Amino acid sequence: MDPLSWLQIFARLAQQLLPVWIALVLTFGLSIRYRRRLGLYGKLFDSTVGMIGFGIVLFWVFSAIFADLIITHDALSQVSRMRNAVPGSPLPDPGDLYPYYLLGGDSLARDVFSRVIMGAREVLRIAPFAAMISFMIGITLGLPAGYFGGKLDTGLTFLANLVLAFPVILLFFLLVAPEIQETIIPLIMAGVLFIAPILFLTVLLNARFFTQPQKRNLYVGGVLLVGAWAYIGLVFNADPTGLWSMSPNLLNVFVAVVFVNAPTVFRIVRGITLDIKTRDYVAAAQTRGEGPWYIMLWEILPNARGPLIVDFCLRIGYTTILLGTLGFFGLGVSPESPDWGSTINAGRRLLTVYPHPALVPALALMSLVLGLNLLADGLREESLRD
Repeated sequence: MDPLSWLQIFARLAQQLLPVWIALVLTFGLSIRYRRRLGLYGKLFDSTVGMIGFGIVLFWVFSAIFADLIITHDALSQVSRMRNAVPGSPLPDPGDLYPYYLLGGDSLARDVFSRVIMGAREVLRIAPFAAMISFMIGITLGLPAGYFGGKLDTGLTFLANLVLAFPVILLFFLLVAPEIQETIIPLIMAGVLFIAPILFLTVLLNARFFTQPQKRNLYVGGVLLVGAWAYIGLVFNADPTGLWSMSPNLLNVFVAVVFVNAPTVFRIVRGITLDIKTRDYVAAAQTRGEGPWYIMLWEILPNARGPLIVDFCLRIGYTTILLGTLGFFGLGVSPESPDWGSTINAGRRLLTVYPHPALVPALALMSLVLGLNLLADGLREESLRD
């Protein structure tokens, strides 16, 4: 078979990505149809920049979801004589395999296109959820620090500044270094960090439904039950169903990302709380006799959602870059992992001769971060109008 031209390559790539295009059309169509009922998310579609960013992010989200349907080869399989194959190269003896390496092969004769798509799944398994837990920790600590002030504020701020005093990359190296992984330190950190979301949701629901004991007990009981199940699986890898499980390497990376991001979120939440707690509606809630946690979680926090949503999107982008950096230096991930950082590192050695193994994942990483930044800009623009 003859090699494919670039036009044929793009046509075949578009064909492989058909599930993504269908999902994008359905998502945008339904969102635009009902956008007036969707709050800030619906208003996002009034922003051209926000829609472009949202489209790029959704492209990679759906690529990760439908990765098994999109890839043309197994991300770890090697095909003889396809080492550093240029984009569009045909397989010498395809048999039952897809007959081409659409974006070429890497130095180990693996399909670059398939590894990039599976790499999106690796990145999106960590970045959004790590950012979410970081926000739960930052909110849980930042709200009382800003609301109560005093020694609590001083102590928590000192601890946050202590963590932030370390250079980020150096702190990552220390947290995921093999010498640290062999100790009990990652397990202790995971045990402390993963309990924060359970506490956050428990206090949130208890404050909201305190005067409705039946609903409160039902919701809080459900959170504690699911939270304990997830906690045992993630921290101790003891979930018999395997639903909540994480490899030791992935757990260390996850914990490192949360530990580094949480202090920054804490400072943002604390600063917003110091401003909002002086507002009239907070004084009105205090006059009604509302408890401090109700005021913090149901009066202050909803009015801080604009800046926090924007920062959440940006923080996913920062986390993506940090994960790529860790993978580039071979820290915290298995050597055969298709994550973008590891793939870029593997391809850089022959960058001047065969640029495609490193260039493709680098463009993927750049596009996802760009999409998140554009989405954050759109959300910021609409939140200011809200």
